[in-house]
Amino acid sequence: MKAKLITREGYQSLKDELDHLWRVKRPDVTAKVSWAASLGDRSENADYHYNKKLLREIDRRVRYLRKQIEDLTVVDYSPQQDGRVFFGAWVDIENDDGDELHFRIVGGDEIYERKDWISIDSPMARALIKKEVDDEFQVKTPTGLVTWYVTGIRYHNDSSDSSVENGDAP
Repeated sequence: MKAKLITREGYQSLKDELDHLWRVKRPDVTAKVSWAASLGDRSENADYHYNKKLLREIDRRVRYLRKQIEDLTVVDYSPQQDGRVFFGAWVDIENDDGDELHFRIVGGDEIYERKDWISIDSPMARALIKKEVDDEFQVKTPTGLVTWYVTGIRYHNDSSDSSVENGDAP
């Protein structure tokens, strides 16, 4: 089975979500279900049915998160990555038409909350791996091959807002 990669921040976010669901949200909804059930006839009790459905959704998400967290491999920044594109990098690219893109390469479980993050499994990320500033690379799109140029690479430290800059960054 292929290892599922995740950044340290992404891993912590999933753990925080699991903790919140299990310790805060689930007990609250469970109390509401118990209260609604104590009212008697459940067949027409909207509070009971709504919260029971919500409880099932929470339990489903908790099971999913527990399974995902077990199967993830956390990838931390290493100074050896400097100057090249690897997992966790913020990358700036430009094409011949002057179109610019700026994004971070992360695990598939991290891309859903951010528009400026792409999965390591995407064609763009795969084409970028090990590239350096000023390297040219091509990505196959529905309209054909598109040529891009790496204009910047940076890695942010987990413990602070400082970053290591590469290329023509200010």
